[in-house]
Amino acid sequence: MTDTPDQTAFASDGTNPFTAVPIDITVSVGKARPLVRDLVMLGKNAVLKLDRRIDDPVDLYVGDRLIARGTLEEAEGSETGQLAVRLLEIVDLSGGI
Repeated sequence: MTDTPDQTAFASDGTNPFTAVPIDITVSVGKARPLVRDLVMLGKNAVLKLDRRIDDPVDLYVGDRLIARGTLEEAEGSETGQLAVRLLEIVDLSGGI
């Protein structure tokens, strides 16, 4: 996705206080749906299988709203093992990806 002139102007507008407000983005790598009886049996070093494979895209959410999909990778120039997300798809504001 490339920025349109309107997006770039809005994001760099230092007079707009909303552009400096931080937001939390949640990255979802998958879900599990164990039975309660199985969940209470979990202990240290237990493995909980997710509904996704390691190469599947991850979902990015603001609150409960899906905003994008991406892939996990190691951040460049950071500490070893620092995770980052490379965006693959941005949600279309009309309702889907």
